Amino acid sequence: MTDLLAARSQMALSLGFHIIFAAVGIAMPFLMSIAHYRYLKTRRPEYRVLTKAWSKTVAIFFAVGAVSGTALSFELGLLWPGFMIHAGPIIGMPFSWEGAAFFLEAIFIGIFLYGWKRLPERSHWLSGVMVGISGVASGFFVICANGWMNSPAGFDWNGGEPINIDPWAAMFNDAALGQGVHMIIASFQAVGFAFAGVHALLYLRWKHPVHHEAMKIAFFVGAIAAIIQPISGDLLAKGVAQRQPIKLAAMEGHFETEKGAPLLLGGLPNVETRRTDYALPIPKALSFLAFGDFNAEVKGLNDFPRDLWPPVVITHIAFQIMIGIGTLMALVSVLGLFWLWKKPQNFLRPLWLKLLVLMSPLGLIAIEAGWVVTEVGRQPWVIYGYLKTADALTPRPGIVYTFILYTAIYIALTLVVYQLVRRQISTLQQDLGQPQDKETQP
Repeated sequence: MTDLLAARSQMALSLGFHIIFAAVGIAMPFLMSIAHYRYLKTRRPEYRVLTKAWSKTVAIFFAVGAVSGTALSFELGLLWPGFMIHAGPIIGMPFSWEGAAFFLEAIFIGIFLYGWKRLPERSHWLSGVMVGISGVASGFFVICANGWMNSPAGFDWNGGEPINIDPWAAMFNDAALGQGVHMIIASFQAVGFAFAGVHALLYLRWKHPVHHEAMKIAFFVGAIAAIIQPISGDLLAKGVAQRQPIKLAAMEGHFETEKGAPLLLGGLPNVETRRTDYALPIPKALSFLAFGDFNAEVKGLNDFPRDLWPPVVITHIAFQIMIGIGTLMALVSVLGLFWLWKKPQNFLRPLWLKLLVLMSPLGLIAIEAGWVVTEVGRQPWVIYGYLKTADALTPRPGIVYTFILYTAIYIALTLVVYQLVRRQISTLQQDLGQPQDKETQP
């Protein structure tokens, strides 16, 4: 394994691990606040138990997310000093704002966890809402920095050195809003479905009504996000078509420049023959989706130098996974919302509950696939069009050993989180007065 591949693999592992905790930190506090609001309105003790259980889950994911996020910040400097030398003065502001939002989130988590019976009920509830708002802000500011890597702005490039730096223009680059909104919606979508699936499994086993209520809260949030996500994705894809035509071509497995370009469903790109095999083409759909014109010209990979191509197969497959899962989740969301509205009894049918269980990891998989598209699709650039990833790499040898070390650490953290969440589920069942059969625990 080369040092470049080891460094990229370590960064991919860290990002892939951390992004799950970031998504939970964005969406889960709002689920917690909805459950808390229901308790304040109904005074049903089950909602209080659910709120406390979800708040402890938020704390677990926040703590581990803080560890993995700190590791990422160190990795930027240790693995990619060439990037930080150029990018640090330009995108330092969104990282500093992210730090401020992170500290606010930590403060409000503490207030909420220890505020029961110590704060006025309305203030206590608002502290939970502020956890979510701070999490959204923290995530958005980080996405601003990543958007800048895909759409550099706020500087002039003078012989390899940035001059005339405008931090505001860099932070609010052309990709920031689209990527930020898409990620935030994806977080609500993935986390909503994940927790709906967990409580569907618990309801199948113990039939307690609080799991039914938890399912409804989580599914409603996830379903609304899943239905509006295609709109966000379409707008983001149109921006990619304008700013990063090579990435679009790799995402779609599109090799030949043509007007009225077809949209390819599925397929496996073959970079040797320069065609995508086994795909189902939809005539002129790519031109319309990318530019709003059925006859618009879409550039293919063959129009660009071969050394500037991203890894086409990985980018295309990851994009197809993301789109496929998103479409499935939107369809299931429409059905589930219709049942909640017109036929609520169907929401407790065993077949539907089992479907929710099967759907629970898909949103998280889609998030991972989306980040593969974003990061792998930008290669070979770390700052698109200005600085290549290989040129930003540290000269330090032996990166493969730190990659192995980080892999071991993340495996250990995953096991710790699993045990903590499993313990929280057990505690929730005890608080609800449910029997604890070790053979049936999730």
